[in-house]
Amino acid sequence: MLFFVLNIVLALVWIERKLLGRLQQRIGPMRVGPHGLLQSPADAIKLLLKEDLTPRSADPWVFRTAPYVVFVPIFLAFVTLPFTGEIFIRNLDLGLFYFAAVTSFSTVGFFMAGWSSDNKYALLGAARAVAQLVSYELPLVLAVLGVAMFARSLDLREIVLAQATVPYLVVQPLGFWIFLVAALAEVNRTPFDIPLAESEVMGGPFIEYSGMRWGVFFLAEYANTFAIAGLGTIAFLGGWLWPLSLFALPLDGVLGNLLAAGLFLLKTLLVIVVIFWLRGTLPRLRIDQLMDFAWKLLIPITLLNLLVTGLHVLSGWHPAMMTLLSLAMALLTFFIIYQRPRALGARAAAAHARLGP
Repeated sequence: MLFFVLNIVLALVWIERKLLGRLQQRIGPMRVGPHGLLQSPADAIKLLLKEDLTPRSADPWVFRTAPYVVFVPIFLAFVTLPFTGEIFIRNLDLGLFYFAAVTSFSTVGFFMAGWSSDNKYALLGAARAVAQLVSYELPLVLAVLGVAMFARSLDLREIVLAQATVPYLVVQPLGFWIFLVAALAEVNRTPFDIPLAESEVMGGPFIEYSGMRWGVFFLAEYANTFAIAGLGTIAFLGGWLWPLSLFALPLDGVLGNLLAAGLFLLKTLLVIVVIFWLRGTLPRLRIDQLMDFAWKLLIPITLLNLLVTGLHVLSGWHPAMMTLLSLAMALLTFFIIYQRPRALGARAAAAHARLGP
């Protein structure tokens, strides 16, 4: 599993560089290996050979432990992640609960890194990271909880098998949108990369780190990106099942497991490409906009979605009714997002007019 995670991270770094290069009308890495395929391994070797420094005023034990406190919980999340119905390390009845619990523990590592560095920029970045992660874990978990209510199980395999006919993306488009937004904040990706903002906090909690300890933080970021995208694939895209049952793939035997695992990886890659695409498209938010968006809009909409999902499960409505209700709530959410800056601008203009020249 460690070998798999390390290679997935190297592949994601190369994919992100090439994709962002295409979005910015350039070709990306090309010199190290064919089409730059060896650029990521070369960067990993460079990090291993760089000097590992510890600030004189830092708390050495906490400073050196923090990268592992960030990475190990994310690595543990892969334990219960099923790639197919038969390829997994351990299937848990409470797999969804376990995944949410272990990934949330990495928040402690970010705070340890910022606090132990004895650097005001690192501490400010750590405070931002903790506030962001705690705020956006709520809508992330509540969005996936709606899927668990449909499947009537917290077992990740059972959630996939419950989507044999229709993936939950069709039934709960609002839930998938909430999950995607919260996932961006959980993995510190644009437009939610505020804890790492170079313009204000000069790199965030990792400013005093160098060498492979610095690399472990970004190893955890890319591994977490794959894990979150894999969870989204399981919860909303049907996991290793073919969408809408258009084709009957063999699910047993070596060939069947390889085909199913390949389909799972393809869906996960599509989610990751969307995350990388948004990085090349959207600007960074301010910290007040980030917290305002989470607590005043995203969490209330998520609770409303959970309430409607509960009514649907109790009353036994047709799935099409839930799709229509979810789309209506999504349109309401987008309308609020569109109107809020205009309302704030009008309020600011009225206040300026009252003040006079």
